[in-house]
Amino acid sequence: MNVLVTEKIDTMQHKTSQKLLITELFFTETYLQKVFSIEQNVAEYTKHKIDMVAHFAALKAVGESCRIPLQYYHNNMTGTNVILEAMADNNVFKFVYSSSATVYGEPKFLPVTEDHPTGNCTSPYGKTKYFTEEILKDLCKSDKRWAVVSLRYFNPVGAHSSGCIGEDPNGEPNNLMPFIAQVAVGRRDILRIYGSDFPTSDGTGVRDYIHIVDLAEGHLKALEKLRNVAETGFFAYNLGTGRGYSVLDMVHAFEKASNRKINFEFTDRRSGDVATCYADASLAEISLGWKAKRGIKEMCEDTWRWQSNNPSGYATK
Repeated sequence: MNVLVTEKIDTMQHKTSQKLLITELFFTETYLQKVFSIEQNVAEYTKHKIDMVAHFAALKAVGESCRIPLQYYHNNMTGTNVILEAMADNNVFKFVYSSSATVYGEPKFLPVTEDHPTGNCTSPYGKTKYFTEEILKDLCKSDKRWAVVSLRYFNPVGAHSSGCIGEDPNGEPNNLMPFIAQVAVGRRDILRIYGSDFPTSDGTGVRDYIHIVDLAEGHLKALEKLRNVAETGFFAYNLGTGRGYSVLDMVHAFEKASNRKINFEFTDRRSGDVATCYADASLAEISLGWKAKRGIKEMCEDTWRWQSNNPSGYATK
């Protein structure tokens, strides 16, 4: 499980000459839910001069969470609690949390704003994110030292434009884009599309896909807010583009980007999937100075560059 932590050291310059908010980032890999992990995490805090934590670690597949819910509740919620306890023990109270649009459940209106009701979740995965947000709200109410930014991701896809960093799931992909990419590169024969009878323009589910680099930049903006603003409490922001694309839209866009035919077949809907969900991300633009810059073309082209350069992913064979 990976957690990004930041240290206070002199500011460096990015290779694009853009000033970086933080100068040293390190990832710590720990099994946060283990009994011994609080002591393990405390050791990391004493080793480094940490002032903020960004917590990415979670199991994250909607369909899988419906099959193994206990693992999701244990991993996603207990792990977060362990980190929060270790932070408090070391007087670190600035926290960026990787949340999800699944906290909204089936949207009551579109586009979805941060004022949309949360908690009517359609999957155990969504519930773990919702319950954790409630824990964080209670924490901020009980102790005014805490400042928490919860970033509600919509659907991250893509890869770094260099083609050197991309998504390489273990086993069968649980998300659309890596599955499409593996079909395009020949690792898999056919894409299974879950549901063709949603109330959408082509019958397939519609989502707000966001480029992974835009998402990363959103985290930097969140850390910048925590560093530069003295206000404490709980803050939630949608990270999305504000536009929805169907599964078939993504398939056809990827065919264009890769110049490959994507074979697909329709199968039954997955438990927990909603028909349509896309964001109103204007609050993140106003409060964080963040806005998604990359569209579906870049998402598909960058994914294909990664997958075609690395047909077996990170494996050597």
